[in-house]
Order: sequence, then structure tokens, then C-alpha cells
Amino acid sequence: MPTQAKQNPNNTLSGFEPYVSQPGEEYMGAPMRAHFTKILNKWKQDLMQEVDRTVDHMKDDAANFPDPADRASQEEEFSLELRARDRERKLIKKIDKTLQLIEDEEYGWCESCGVEIGVKRLEARPTADMCVDCKTLAEIKEKQVGK
Repeated sequence: MPTQAKQNPNNTLSGFEPYVSQPGEEYMGAPMRAHFTKILNKWKQDLMQEVDRTVDHMKDDAANFPDPADRASQEEEFSLELRARDRERKLIKKIDKTLQLIEDEEYGWCESCGVEIGVKRLEARPTADMCVDCKTLAEIKEKQVGK
């Protein structure tokens, strides 16, 4: 367990304080939207820093090894890193889309059935666009179709 998490057990692993709603507070009011904007911006910033580290690593470690096995190992390592960065690039796009939903005050409701997604689910998966029930049904249908 990370040292920071040991020192402050109230922090979650991603380092943000869980949202505590006030009595009578409206769902997805300004304070709640600000909370999720902060989480998403931090997540995006972390991903962008990882991209920069990868570029630096690939520049620094790029070498023309005379041994074909060494060269193949390096190319495989770079390939895996690039695949991971590609997934993160797609995630950054999804984060940007979610930030736009927050700005448009359309964040936090299931795009399938329209019910509140819920603060706990959104903190676990800030880019969630479906409630647990609709997402479960979508996954079941996806398995049946065989995608």
C-alpha cells in the first residue's frame, strides 16, 4: 500500500477526498460538478505526464543494438508502451467528452434510462455514462452478440 494512503486512510487510492453531499443538496449541483471536474482534470494531467515520460524514455533508450535479440526486445518494449499510450489517448478523449458534459450540465445521468448514475459510481469511474443496471445489461448483450 502506498505510504500516502497509509498516512491518511480517508484518501482513496487515486488521491482525492470522496464527495460528501450536504443535506438537501441538489444532485449534480455546482459543488458536485466542481468535484468531478477536479478529479477528471487531475486524471488527464497524470495521463499527459505519462505520455511525456514515454516520449522521453523512448528518445533516451533508443539504440541500434547489433544483436538482433536485443533489438527485438527493445522493439517489443516500445510496442507495448505505445499500445498503452494509445489506450490512454483514447481515455483522454473520453475525459474531454466528460468534461464537456459537466460544462453542459448533462453529467451524472444515465444516457440509456436517464436516472442518476450516483456519486459513488462516478467516483469509481468518472467517465461512466450509464448506471450500473444499464451497463450490466449492455455487457450481457455484448457477450451474447459476441463482440
